Amino acid sequence: MPRVNNHGMTRSTVLVIGAGIGGLAAAARLAHAGCAVRVLERHSAPGGKMRTLPSEAGPVDAGPTVLTMRWVFEQLFESLGEKLSDHLILHRQTMIARHFWPDGGSLDLFDDPDRNEAAIAEFAGPKAARQFRAFSARAKSLFEAFEKPVMIAERPSLFPLVGHVMTKPWLIPKMAPLSTLAQILEKSFDDPRLRQLFGRYATYVGGSPYQSPGLLSLIWHAEERGVWVVEGGMHRVAQSIQALCEARGAEFTFDAHVSEITSQNGKATGVLLEDGTHVTADTVVFNGDPRALATGLLGHGPVGVAAQTRRVPRSLSAEVCAFAATPHGPELAHHNVFFRADPKPEFDALARGKLSPDPTVYLCAMDRGLPTPPPTLERFETIANAPPVPDDASDDANKDANPCPTRTVQTLQSFGLTFTPAPKTMTTPAGFNALFPGTNGSLYGQSPYGMTAALSRPTARTGVRGLYLVGGGAHPGAGVPMATLSAKHAAAAILSDQISTSPSPQTATHGGMSTGSQATHATAAPVRSLSSGS
Repeated sequence: MPRVNNHGMTRSTVLVIGAGIGGLAAAARLAHAGCAVRVLERHSAPGGKMRTLPSEAGPVDAGPTVLTMRWVFEQLFESLGEKLSDHLILHRQTMIARHFWPDGGSLDLFDDPDRNEAAIAEFAGPKAARQFRAFSARAKSLFEAFEKPVMIAERPSLFPLVGHVMTKPWLIPKMAPLSTLAQILEKSFDDPRLRQLFGRYATYVGGSPYQSPGLLSLIWHAEERGVWVVEGGMHRVAQSIQALCEARGAEFTFDAHVSEITSQNGKATGVLLEDGTHVTADTVVFNGDPRALATGLLGHGPVGVAAQTRRVPRSLSAEVCAFAATPHGPELAHHNVFFRADPKPEFDALARGKLSPDPTVYLCAMDRGLPTPPPTLERFETIANAPPVPDDASDDANKDANPCPTRTVQTLQSFGLTFTPAPKTMTTPAGFNALFPGTNGSLYGQSPYGMTAALSRPTARTGVRGLYLVGGGAHPGAGVPMATLSAKHAAAAILSDQISTSPSPQTATHGGMSTGSQATHATAAPVRSLSSGS
């Protein structure tokens, strides 16, 4: 029988491939709107890149560590008739991050501009504080100017954006369209440590400050507006949204490997699972890296989708350790950054596809920043930038052997920070490529390089009718808030397009196509399955 809603009307069936934050948020919005939603996830738990690893102290975040742009999540929960505070306990961080340098210097930054000016004045002098004030004002202006026409717009394009900028000509020198972020920072700060600190924000979207546009200076303002630690860890966000989806009738199938998106006459008709099950639907939402579609990992039908992802550079990857230990050394905050002396050699190495032996290391002390003191055995995550896996890498290079995190440990030891027990394994770019096929191990999709990079990401609608994109690889880009916004765009597009109101049931059979389905299969077999998003 066809699925019907409470009013006796036929319910549109939606398959969401991937239970990353984008897929979860899209599923929640669509289920709340009355669609019959089923989420297929290749891993055993929701979250996508917002993942955890087990430890003796409990699950350890091994992906994003905090929430920014809280309003995005409040808006999502409100759209479901819920309050964010009823489902998640968030702790605002007065201290945004603690930064360490090899020369012995350290600097705490806060969510208060006046406190930041005072801290920078003590760290680098009154002139540096004045320079910071000017830089922050610039970042704020850019963020506020581009929030609506780029981040919030469902489908941004160059000409309306140019028109928007021309109505605010004072924006042009702030944008510095011909300058990289590193060049902007060179002019903004005399102290090289401050240039290094604010240049690191390019890595938030997988870029190098020496190649990313100066416009990315606006990322600082997003963080200064507020950083929240989720009590219980970031995976609680995914679990909470899954529960809201299920309360609205959405179904979840984990350990489900999607091998193909089926289509007929340019219209998506469902998916084929690796075990031979074919599931039909009116609408398919893909929450994964769009490059997986463009390179044929999900069959021939969607290879024309996001074709640009086959040629544009990939963003950075990382080496990530998630572990439980007792720390020894400097006092830690929730966010900590241990800088190398000079950032350029590391980014030069990354640009050549190489690793720096002494990288800058980000460390999240997951159990800090909460109202209670941390336990003796704390949970930690470290991140060191790494290049993505090249297309021509050998099969051996694409295998993750969980090697010892030598260079991360050595960097932290140089600051006097050690752990008992020491971290023993890590996830490498090859490991991320195995977890999320089609990504080359890149954690942020295509690179942010070029002034119009923000306009070149694929948007929710695709050239295949009934197939939509969500996640960090789609507009408006990488990061938990952006992927969540992508779901809003996709849900709005799906509902406004009114893909199908015909009473076609969602069916599943083994070993072939559903009875009565007109879906066709790709003639070229997909290389491997993919069903996890970001």
